[in-house]
Amino acid sequence: MSGPALSFIIPLYHSAETIGAVVRDIEALSIPGGHEIVLVHDGSGEATSAVCRELLKTARVPITLVEHARNFGEHNAVLTGWRHARGAHLVNLDDDGQHPPAEGVRMWEEAVAKGLDVVFGHYQEKQHSAFRNWGSWFTNRMTDWALDKPKGFYLSSFRCVSAFAAQQVIGYAGPYPYIDGLLLQVTQRIGSITVRHEARQAGTSTYTLGRLVQLWLSAWINFSVLPLRVATAIGLIIATLGILALLVVAVLWWQNVGPESGWGWIMAGLLIFSGTQLVMLGLIGEYVGRMFLAINQRPQSVVREVVAAKR
Repeated sequence: MSGPALSFIIPLYHSAETIGAVVRDIEALSIPGGHEIVLVHDGSGEATSAVCRELLKTARVPITLVEHARNFGEHNAVLTGWRHARGAHLVNLDDDGQHPPAEGVRMWEEAVAKGLDVVFGHYQEKQHSAFRNWGSWFTNRMTDWALDKPKGFYLSSFRCVSAFAAQQVIGYAGPYPYIDGLLLQVTQRIGSITVRHEARQAGTSTYTLGRLVQLWLSAWINFSVLPLRVATAIGLIIATLGILALLVVAVLWWQNVGPESGWGWIMAGLLIFSGTQLVMLGLIGEYVGRMFLAINQRPQSVVREVVAAKR
């Protein structure tokens, strides 16, 4: 039996107040070929789970609820949703109403019309906080630098993906997935359209500085050796400056000029070199640590239960 034309994938984290309205908006859509909803509850407590189970009882379109055993993060939850989706195309939505489902349909139509594997939603006017907007801007500038993507191309969590591209990506089993990096590795058929971005329906964003830092590390370290090359370049530059400084000290000593005591200079030099060494060791340690976790097969996610409701 063939699946629906479109699957809506929604990661849930403390979503009890907002997910009902999002599901109702999706149920009201009329899509040729049909559509389904895959809810991935990412271990945020019983309230969200209870609301979702009530939605299953009154579902007007097929809904699948996937329960994670604990919180694994947004990108891990999206991959879990992709593994349980049956649609020919998949649209990712936030759980707070900021991604209008009708705009997801427009991205799907763009993907079908142009034969694209990925269509990103570029926000006409973002409704995030200033902190979140700055974090998104910084992430996109750094991925310009570290990933193989068109310069300035905006990567968004509001995206439509073909089942073909999703199937290539879900084979990744590492504990720190970065979905956009994985998609860029498997296809060049990507596009973007301008979409609306709505204000949050309720609650506050759970996207903290810690989550942003983890996203940056996943984007740069998992998919690029460029940080290691930058570390090498910085080390070479500082080593060269150290040699030049040594030559200057030798010339001053030969000419019997300069300060009588060099304690301050020595301590400053030690701080520079020690700090640089710690940064380099930390960067290398991050790579080694992630290799260690991957070798030891730290799970990307653990599904406790899958509950489906069909019309």
